[in-house]
Amino acid sequence: MIKATRKAPARRRSEIGPTMFGSEILVACLEREGVDTIFAYPGGASMEIHQALTRSKIRTVLPRHEQGGAFAAEGYARATGRAGVCMATSGPGATNLVTGIADAYMDSVPLIAITGQVPQAMIGKGGFQETDIYGMTLPVVKHSYLVTDVNEIPRVVKEAFHLAQSGRPGPVLIDIPKNVQQARTQPVFPKEIHLRGYTAENRASDLELNEIIGLLEKSERPLLYCGGGIITGNASQELRRFAMAAQIPVTTTIMGCGAFPETHELSLRWLGMHGAAYANWAVSGEFEQRKDPSEPMRPIAPGADLLLAFGVRFDDRVTGKVEKFCEHGTIVHLDIDPAEHNKNRRVQLPIVSDVKYALGRLADMVQERPIEKKFAAWHRQLAAWKAQAPFGYLVTDEVMKSQHMREHLKDCESEVILPQMAIEVLYELSGGEAIITTGVGQHQMWAAQFYKFKFPRQLLTSAGLGAMGYGYPAALGAKVACPDKEVVDIDGDGSFLMNIQELATAHIEKIAAKAIILNNQHLGMVMQWEDKFYKGNRGHTFLGDPANRHQIYPDYPAVCKGFNVPCERVMYKKDLRPAIQRLLDARGPYVLDVIVPYTEHVLPFIPAGRTVADMIWQP
Repeated sequence: MIKATRKAPARRRSEIGPTMFGSEILVACLEREGVDTIFAYPGGASMEIHQALTRSKIRTVLPRHEQGGAFAAEGYARATGRAGVCMATSGPGATNLVTGIADAYMDSVPLIAITGQVPQAMIGKGGFQETDIYGMTLPVVKHSYLVTDVNEIPRVVKEAFHLAQSGRPGPVLIDIPKNVQQARTQPVFPKEIHLRGYTAENRASDLELNEIIGLLEKSERPLLYCGGGIITGNASQELRRFAMAAQIPVTTTIMGCGAFPETHELSLRWLGMHGAAYANWAVSGEFEQRKDPSEPMRPIAPGADLLLAFGVRFDDRVTGKVEKFCEHGTIVHLDIDPAEHNKNRRVQLPIVSDVKYALGRLADMVQERPIEKKFAAWHRQLAAWKAQAPFGYLVTDEVMKSQHMREHLKDCESEVILPQMAIEVLYELSGGEAIITTGVGQHQMWAAQFYKFKFPRQLLTSAGLGAMGYGYPAALGAKVACPDKEVVDIDGDGSFLMNIQELATAHIEKIAAKAIILNNQHLGMVMQWEDKFYKGNRGHTFLGDPANRHQIYPDYPAVCKGFNVPCERVMYKKDLRPAIQRLLDARGPYVLDVIVPYTEHVLPFIPAGRTVADMIWQP
């Protein structure tokens, strides 16, 4: 008797192309991957590829700094979910990409970074503009390639895009020596790839998911704690279905902002060091505020007894003192990357799964067999906390007596603009529909607090690495990706200055990315820590001109004029609304320099390594 055997699925045959140079093969591979834009700065080791790009349908955007190009490619990727592509030459061009690559790695952003390299015969000999970019980036890439054979280019590019965009997304480096770019061959373009040992998709079993349902049925105070994994996993719709079906409140990380609409009644906005007080209480419980961390924690009301942590990594800026984070609750951690389980926080139930599948299946299960509990008492407690500690601000005595008032608003003190006001006006005038990018610092936190994000990929920010200078280049990338959407960078004067040269990219490439600079003449977040922990002693955080403190320095309207980008300065509250409306109405790039007092602190604030009992939350 002959047994029937199951046939392996037929592999699609590769396609053989005409004889081409390696540089042309690379560009052809990018076209086949659907790349429509590359952010690339040329140099000696990459000019062959640039020559090939001049004959391609791919749009080449020339950044004015390689770091700007990497951040722009990230903005493109974060706004679309598709891999962003950046390129630089060898040596300093390649090393200037490293911060962007590291940022993509920390925030799980799909990025393809292509670098030219010196000819193979020169590698390791200290040739002009040689660096071992492959070795330098090993800790901050998902995978990397040094291409030594022109025939390998099609396979390498196919694999690189698959790796960058599948599973837990991340950056992939492709380093190509110049002689490989100049070699000629007849390329073989693979239709599909098979990577032994690499499994991009894992799905939770129904047994594991039923265990979550069982825990829910026993719970009195369940809470969903969701991160950037929901957005990268395209699981926002499934999250909404599950949360609404089970009536579970949702809090997110900053990376997860927009994964669940922040205007929804089940939303607790975002949590952590500068997150909503009520979200932090919902996780760990409310405690009497203590002045010294050596004092015992005195509870007022308990937090979640079941924490469903989906697509998160228990970052220290979220957890504070990690062992006190949801200390008395059962924690379920569902993530596609098993390396995250029990790395930062021990949990009771770790599950490896694609989050979109898991949430979709959980929603189906709850809809098929509804949970009888409605958690009414828990919802009442959350409503009380929301009413007790909303995001807010006050014009304090410290602001009124500040140097800002003496130098800039003398006799017009009532016209002071607090940074939060500018964001509230932007939110109102944009209808909450704009894509927001940020730099890093106080303005980043205020942007997340006072702009309510309704959809995924709406807040693009450097969360894990915290890279200053990210905001405006990312806005360029997002605007290229989404030309029909309003894209506004909310930035600080320190962060904006770090990549100000990208105003030239915006003008020359006609990219209508806008920027609002919340200008307090200081490195605001570092200054806030100086005020809190160093008795206000300034350790080089003043960014103005010490010889002329009355001057607002640098003069952003003058600088922007040099780039042919319109910019206006806003000093008085009465001018704020019409100025922001002009920014939104502008058809090209536009900058608002909004002068704000440096005395304002971001609240709530949980000092690093502390607990909710140490949270400062009242203005």
